[in-house]
Amino acid sequence: MTNTWHKLSAIETAGLLATDMEQGLSTEEAKHRLARYGQNKLHKGKRFSALLIFISQFRSLVIWVLIGAAAVSVALGEVIDGIAIIAIVILNAIIGFLQEYRAEKAAAALVRLTAPHCRVIRDGHSLVITTTEVVPGDLLLLEAGDLVAADARLIQASVFRVNEAPLTGESQAVAKFTVSLVLDTPLAERSNMVFLGTSVTGGSAHAVVVNTGMETELGRIAKLLESAESGETPLQRQLERVGRLLLMACFGIVGLIFGLGVWRGIAPFELFLSSVSLAVAAIPEGLPAVVTIALALGVQRMVQRHALVRRLASVETLGRAQVICTDKTGTLTMGEMTARKLVTSKNLYRVTGEGYATEGTFFSGNVESIPSESPELFALLRASAACNDAELTLIDGRSTVVGDPTEGALLVVAAKANITRSAIETDMPRLAVIPFDSDRKRMSVIRRQANFPWAFVKGAPEVVLSRCTLIRTDQGVRALTEIDRTHLFQANRLLANDALRVLAVAERPLEGIHFGAGVFSSDVEIEQQLILLGLVGLQDPPRGEAREAVSKCKRAGIKTVMITGDHPDTARTIGCELGIMDKGDEVLIGTEIDHLDDAELKERVPHVSVYARVTAEHKLRIVRAWKATGAVVAMTGDGVNDAPAIKEASIGIAMGITGTEVTKEAADMIVADDNFASIVAAVEEGRGIYDNIAKTLAYLLGSSTGELLVMLGAVLLGWPLPLLPLHLLWINLVTDGFAALALSTDPIDPGVLNRPPRRTQSQLLNRNLFYLTLFTGILAASVTLGVFAYELHVVGNTLDQARDAAFTALVITGLLRAFGARSEQRVIWQIGLFSNLRLFLIVAVCFGLQLAIHHVSMLQALFQIKSVSLHQCVVWIGVGFIPLTILELRKILLNRAKKIA
Repeated sequence: MTNTWHKLSAIETAGLLATDMEQGLSTEEAKHRLARYGQNKLHKGKRFSALLIFISQFRSLVIWVLIGAAAVSVALGEVIDGIAIIAIVILNAIIGFLQEYRAEKAAAALVRLTAPHCRVIRDGHSLVITTTEVVPGDLLLLEAGDLVAADARLIQASVFRVNEAPLTGESQAVAKFTVSLVLDTPLAERSNMVFLGTSVTGGSAHAVVVNTGMETELGRIAKLLESAESGETPLQRQLERVGRLLLMACFGIVGLIFGLGVWRGIAPFELFLSSVSLAVAAIPEGLPAVVTIALALGVQRMVQRHALVRRLASVETLGRAQVICTDKTGTLTMGEMTARKLVTSKNLYRVTGEGYATEGTFFSGNVESIPSESPELFALLRASAACNDAELTLIDGRSTVVGDPTEGALLVVAAKANITRSAIETDMPRLAVIPFDSDRKRMSVIRRQANFPWAFVKGAPEVVLSRCTLIRTDQGVRALTEIDRTHLFQANRLLANDALRVLAVAERPLEGIHFGAGVFSSDVEIEQQLILLGLVGLQDPPRGEAREAVSKCKRAGIKTVMITGDHPDTARTIGCELGIMDKGDEVLIGTEIDHLDDAELKERVPHVSVYARVTAEHKLRIVRAWKATGAVVAMTGDGVNDAPAIKEASIGIAMGITGTEVTKEAADMIVADDNFASIVAAVEEGRGIYDNIAKTLAYLLGSSTGELLVMLGAVLLGWPLPLLPLHLLWINLVTDGFAALALSTDPIDPGVLNRPPRRTQSQLLNRNLFYLTLFTGILAASVTLGVFAYELHVVGNTLDQARDAAFTALVITGLLRAFGARSEQRVIWQIGLFSNLRLFLIVAVCFGLQLAIHHVSMLQALFQIKSVSLHQCVVWIGVGFIPLTILELRKILLNRAKKIA
């Protein structure tokens, strides 16, 4: 159906829908329309069972390479090897499954936003029906506490206010009226419409339903959510590439050994067994499990920094983020309106304190002011609390506002002067209220004080000032002069330029005016000849830590983009205050985005730091435009309108406190404290995790390369194989595997946020890593083959004794090398020898396990080795230091070469 109902009058809307504005639809007509338009419900998206989530853990090529290796091991009679590899694969799947079990529930969460029942008028009678039965043309009856059952056009409204945060992301309740609006009015400003899933906070209204089910604004978001693609993370793509390279390496090794063997006249079956064993040796079996555990441990550390990650691979993606698109309200700002400045007859006061906390101080210039010592300031604060419908309550020791946030801010600033709502009600009982509406732009509360009524008025400055003839000063009440008016209008402009919402406050004694039992002569009579008390400037203040967090992003090469449904001027001011906007940056509003095609938007996004008055579709297009530039994009949000963009982003981030269930289920990560600084902390953690995964991969591949070269060298030289398959598996899964696990928990480099993000095209397995892996492997293989040859040919020991020496030398070489693998550039003493105590502990445990193999009879038989002497242990440890020493010297030489260059 049409999306221009806000442009039509209430009568035109009812006419187009053939609805009687008094009687509603007939029951028979409602049945016909239900058959025509279908039930008023959102479609459930595709569901993912626990079984499918578990099966999805096996989609990695690396996992299938390991499964193939296990199958080959069993086929060759190495059953223990096969079982061990499969156990690692299953452990990896279980860890991933437990972290991702709660994924893919966004559509079901959308359904839970809808109300189960609602009230309508049919055949002239009020009925309670299930929301699924609501049809276009139904006449809805709405009052405080109701969830709106469908999109509808208001035809009657009385002091009607609605919380539209699920759709717009702005938490402040919106006043609703029946007047027609211009065609291009943004969704957030359609004050004559109510929308499915929003909630009524005050007043009552009648509304004609215009759209139901998937045709509603919430339905449109559901469609966008279905169309959004989360896609693979960069880490998943990187590991797939590693898997492909390992698979190619396996086939290459098999082909090479087979060809050499045929050339030397070795039997084909024997060649097949040897070459397959070598290929299995080339695979770092512990890699998938170590990466998964590293990510899982990173997730636990993130929890301590108020970030809950739902998809493991997203941890590393966050570290790659080049752009963070963030909501304003509650993320960059407190999400709590606060009175920042007050203006009286002559003074400008600054008020300290943030949010709804009732602690704060008043300053005039740099001098502290005591409100009780200033009659004009005290009167302004008292009237602000008196003309008020909100309540201030304590929940878990924290001040919370019940009602309109703006009125709550007025109660808070009064409380800072020890003026409480309860004292107001006791001293000045309420008699009546003249409510705010869009035409009057003011509100009045009449209270009894000193035995006769007083009116307390607040509203738009230009409206209230026009009705004032007097002004209160510290010396008393006097006439309001033109000089006073000029001063106050200038103050109003200054406050507005600071992105403050300005209210004027006034009062008037009503002695002599007929008043009683809530009935008064007229609002015009009461709201004239008022005594002006002053102006109040309010703002949802930026979080104290947000500016530093934005600054950290800049140092880290990350662009922060603010996306809000708020007014452009307010958004610009907050953006400048937080340092988001730089010289030359633009502010783009939703209606301007509508006039740009995708290619044009892609060209604009690098130059825009602030977006205002945007809808769910705009947010989705912004994220897609950034992704089209090749950037890794993080998107944060809390409302339903953020969910499609959150799902589309490279990493979606939902707010834990204010976030809707829809948003949380669409997100990869949830920020528990709704704080932008926590997002930046998570980026830091993500970068640290990537660094750890990279060094872990380098370490494991270096070990596997060493094993491969040992075996390949022996074959080329015509020697017996120095290592048995079980030796290789022990090294890959236990000694090197545990050491790699310790590397994956290395402390984050303090300067990790002082470098730019990794390029999207950057590879885990790059040319530098390839050369380092090859060099490391050659060193390890040279030492191991040297020990093997010395024991076998020089000393004249048996083959088992030579294998024992080669096996232990390779294990010790790998364990010691782990200390140097913590950094590609810095040597061990620069990193801090004891800065990773886990590594020390694990290396010690692995040494102990290696000794156990040599001295526990059952393990001796399993690994086909003998006991060793203390002298042998010392020699092997000394030999193991050779590769580590050479690799550390290499770092020193490369660093010196860089300095010279």
